[in-house]
Amino acid sequence: MTKLHYECHHLGDSAIVLTLGGSIEPSTLELVKQVTAYLEKHPFEGFTEAVAAYTTITIYYDAVSVYRQFSEAEVFRKQEYLAGANYLLPCDKVLHHIQRLLENFEPDSPIQSGLTEVPIEIPVCYGGDFGPDLTDVAAHHGVTLEEIVALHTAKIYPVYMIGFAPGFPYLGGMDEGLVTPRKSVPRPRIPAGSVGIGGAQTGIYPLETPGGWHLIGRTPIALFQPDSESPSLLRAGDLVKFVSITPEQFHFIAERNQGHGL
Repeated sequence: MTKLHYECHHLGDSAIVLTLGGSIEPSTLELVKQVTAYLEKHPFEGFTEAVAAYTTITIYYDAVSVYRQFSEAEVFRKQEYLAGANYLLPCDKVLHHIQRLLENFEPDSPIQSGLTEVPIEIPVCYGGDFGPDLTDVAAHHGVTLEEIVALHTAKIYPVYMIGFAPGFPYLGGMDEGLVTPRKSVPRPRIPAGSVGIGGAQTGIYPLETPGGWHLIGRTPIALFQPDSESPSLLRAGDLVKFVSITPEQFHFIAERNQGHGL
């Protein structure tokens, strides 16, 4: 059995952080995805959720629920604890449990690129009112609007993490020809569904929020539906492919999905 290499530390008194790599790359993403699934299949009493990110997994738990499992001997073993024993605190017990659990982890398959699954297609209407910064991005790179759209729709993007706002996907693998510095002055309001470029990343604003990324288009698909069993459409480890649509197609999809998000 191949031993899993990781670093593990406390995050306050109700979370543990696992670090599974030092660089952002598809193989690390695949490992993060598999370990997250493994942890979710083996929850402990008090486990809340496992949140995957670029190279880490944060495991949240209810410290009170963990503490209630302590035996009377463990609770009052203060002198032994000070001498180096474990389990006086819930965070110690959880950390030890996770370390033991990961001793039995084996990847489902060899960790390679992780880009073998069928991507989730996201329709996007580029430019105009839907993507007010498309012209600026094209001018920054000295190319046409059509070339920017072609580059953006040509790639398959891995979802490295969900963050910033509920359901917001940070996507990797963007073409270097699209790398654009963030706006010097952020917008106070960005429409839900806006697709943006910020530095070497692209992503989708699931809710109306402030933001400093260049907006090149918008999708009529709702990425975050709080009343659904799975509120976020995307999860870390998913693959995304953008598909260009017309304004007419945008409005048709939006009307069809009315009452289910945007």
